[in-house]
Amino acid sequence: MRTNDWFKKMSFYQIWVRSFADGNGDGIGDLYGVYDKLDYIRKLGVDGIWFSPIYPSPNADYGYDISDYRDIHPDFGTLDQFKKVLEKAHSLGLKVIMDLVVNHTSDEHPWFIESCKGKDNPYSDYYIWRDRPNNWDSLFEGKAWEYNEQRGQYYLHIFAKKQPDLNMDNPRVREEVKGIMRFWLDMGVDGFREDVINFISKKEGLPDGLPFLPAVNGMPYYKDGPHIHEYMAEFRKVAEEYDCFQLGEGPMTTVQSALKYLSGPTKSLDMMFGFDHMMADCVYTEYIHRPFSLVKLKKAFSKWQYALAGKAWNALYLENHDHPRVISRYGSERFHRESGSMLAASYIFQCGTPFVYQGQEIGMTNIRLWNIEQYVDVSTKNNFHTYHVKDDIKDRLKRIHLSSRDSSRTPVQWTAGKNAGFSKLKPWFYVNPNYRRINVEAQEHDPDSILNFYRKCLALRRHSETLIYGTYREYFPKDPNIYMYERRLKDIRYLIVCSFTRLPLRLRIPKEYAGKKGKLLLCNYPEGRQLMAEHFKERLKQEVDLLAWEHGMLRPYEARVYRFRFTKDKGVQK
Repeated sequence: MRTNDWFKKMSFYQIWVRSFADGNGDGIGDLYGVYDKLDYIRKLGVDGIWFSPIYPSPNADYGYDISDYRDIHPDFGTLDQFKKVLEKAHSLGLKVIMDLVVNHTSDEHPWFIESCKGKDNPYSDYYIWRDRPNNWDSLFEGKAWEYNEQRGQYYLHIFAKKQPDLNMDNPRVREEVKGIMRFWLDMGVDGFREDVINFISKKEGLPDGLPFLPAVNGMPYYKDGPHIHEYMAEFRKVAEEYDCFQLGEGPMTTVQSALKYLSGPTKSLDMMFGFDHMMADCVYTEYIHRPFSLVKLKKAFSKWQYALAGKAWNALYLENHDHPRVISRYGSERFHRESGSMLAASYIFQCGTPFVYQGQEIGMTNIRLWNIEQYVDVSTKNNFHTYHVKDDIKDRLKRIHLSSRDSSRTPVQWTAGKNAGFSKLKPWFYVNPNYRRINVEAQEHDPDSILNFYRKCLALRRHSETLIYGTYREYFPKDPNIYMYERRLKDIRYLIVCSFTRLPLRLRIPKEYAGKKGKLLLCNYPEGRQLMAEHFKERLKQEVDLLAWEHGMLRPYEARVYRFRFTKDKGVQK
């Protein structure tokens, strides 16, 4: 049975293994490389690891098309090597969660191979078959139905053609899922991130989708389907046997919908990844762009913070394997160090559990390739051939540069040496040419680097009950340049101030803080380094005047974290 909500105090590091570190010298990231880098991950200050899928897969969607749920992809190692990674991670105090991908399998999974053989096969109803398809579109490749000649029917695939959707209405399929969970939990893993989990229940009859919603026309009939909470409750019972942590991914979910998974009688998840805050520069998909709007970003942040307060727990992130690099989107490559570190403060100190994606902690940026054939991501190629097809090819490639998931999957830049220190051989995918100046080795030795700022942020959060459990309040929500929010617990308050512009700005002060004094604990400009060191040595005695510091000006992409002690009778106490 669950003993406590240990995940609330934690932070996690996501590993997309193929591009993390090559330990056996074949040009592909693997579990041997992960084993060698576990001390680095622990030093970052996180408490757990989330592995993107590491199971056998034909790689139509790079691991999210699984052909065997109970083994390790040969490119990454063996089950024995995974067990060694798990054992070492646990010895370092790191929890390990796996990706649970059960909306679909690979078309090379034995279940699907058997299902194709006919309607009398024991696996016949493991997938969704129809004699006549409806009009649903796939999110990755054309229509959502593909004809199978062997069976003489169409099968449903919400994603790629090689990712047939499982029929979760079949109780045998749900038993398979529970068996997969127990297999990994018995081995010692600590939980699951559950991929597109709000898609697993489809509406009876599979009605035609809405014609005016291209690409997502069928979504009203497979998102948050009629039996979703019934099926999720079955999986939750397994989790509760093991004190297992469950994190769901909820594409296109609303706060109201997420709360049904996170609270009340239908609670089945501990956290859910929402997508609202990833749409501050785009519409639905990153391929349909609009200018970045800080107001829109803040509105998304605060909507989830306020709605979940006292009811559920937030999952905090700015990058993962499905999104382009955040500095290239919400920051500035020109102000690389400043914006990269500011973005860390903008989300790590919110209420919730922070997730850091590999390479995010050094400020990796989008890669620019010159031909669509150089990209490998199935959704990238689909977007290129589906949207804006009448535009000039150069313009379409510019959009790909801004939007491709491949930018988050370039090899991690460990050194300025050959192949960015990722591998002795040519890596499986292109290395971003800026690795000579953006890499772990260089930032290890720079006290003002993005890497070391992430470490400071995670350390500050770890040592503060207020930053973990305190309430959230946003100030100046309509300000297009500054994101300012407060965390409060009892008489302790933290004020987090983030500039999202390359221009100097006058600092706006909330009325209740005007003229008050607080301790400046953290700043992403060099002088903030000494303040942080003194704080943890408990030698910081002098109060810093919030209005007078730097004459009340914010520098480009500056981030500051202040600490105040408020008392009822005196307002602010030293």
